[in-house]
Amino acid sequence: MRKTNLNICLIEPFFSGSHKKWANEYQNHSSHNIEIISLKGVYWKWRMHGGAITLAEKFNKKYSKEEYPDLILTTDMLNLPLFHSFINKKIPTVTFFHENQLTYPWSSKDRDKIKKRDHHYGFINYSTALKSDTILFNSKFHLDSFIDALKIFLKQFPDHRGLSNIDIIKNKSIVSYLGLDLKRFDKYKELSKNKIPIILWNHRWEYDKNPNVFFHTLKILKESNIKFNLVILGEQFATEMDEFKNAKNYFTDEIIHVGYCDSFKDYAKWLWKCDILPVTSNQDFFGLSIMEAIYCNCTPLLPNRLAYPELFKNNTDIFYDSNNELMIKLKELIRLFPRLENFQDIAKNYDWSYISKNYDSYLLNTIYKNN
Repeated sequence: MRKTNLNICLIEPFFSGSHKKWANEYQNHSSHNIEIISLKGVYWKWRMHGGAITLAEKFNKKYSKEEYPDLILTTDMLNLPLFHSFINKKIPTVTFFHENQLTYPWSSKDRDKIKKRDHHYGFINYSTALKSDTILFNSKFHLDSFIDALKIFLKQFPDHRGLSNIDIIKNKSIVSYLGLDLKRFDKYKELSKNKIPIILWNHRWEYDKNPNVFFHTLKILKESNIKFNLVILGEQFATEMDEFKNAKNYFTDEIIHVGYCDSFKDYAKWLWKCDILPVTSNQDFFGLSIMEAIYCNCTPLLPNRLAYPELFKNNTDIFYDSNNELMIKLKELIRLFPRLENFQDIAKNYDWSYISKNYDSYLLNTIYKNN
């Protein structure tokens, strides 16, 4: 008789931000029994290099006294071949790719980029994908860009490039969109009573989210005497970027809140209060923070690239192809305020109530594919 409820061990080397949210929320919504073994979400490069050994030690200790799980679920931050070499039993493994280091845009200020030592992280992603029984990507854009980058990446090596492995990886890859616990926001819903629109930033304070273009666009608005307010949310992981320091000084009249919200309640309330979400990211394989804001009735403006055209099909009005077009469309949204279009129904498609069933099925199929 086929087993339908699995015992799963979720291994997460970087238990912070979207990785932590994804792990906890899937654990809560899955029909399977999920135990989490994790490391704190700091020192991401060291987590990719050495986290596998520490996590294997934790895994062996836990399951020395318990029955082994049916399956391991992990993410792209784990060096899976290294992890497997240290655990005491061979167990089918599914890897969820939140991002990858082959196509992730590196800051020119990163020490490894300057020294041209960044290839190893991409190789960890490659070997992990190859070792996995099933690979889940959070968008088709992510899967396609990873496969395309892999073709270029492997060709740079002198011999034994393993180009045939690309098809092996592709054939066991599945697009499985990120799940979101959107119904949590409903409790804090407030109807907007703003007299002038509130523009929102709710992403990480990092290079790949392109804050330079975001704040430059708002600076032009201010210089044109266009009225708006500004809310800046999101996590800051390293030294504060100059763009945010300068913005806090320049937009003193517009800013009504700046900084990370420690409580979900505060975060949700701010999203419901905001009106317009101009997105300028250079990297996004899905867009968790965007979907959350859209669910809370923020009207988005999105670059016509990355995963966004895939996720927002047939909504061409919200896309822009240049910084100038971003400016034009943002001015128009402010002019139309408060008569802005609602895109909440798009975000609802990614609620865990729908998405968790897909995940559960993919994990179950992996077990029976290996038996």
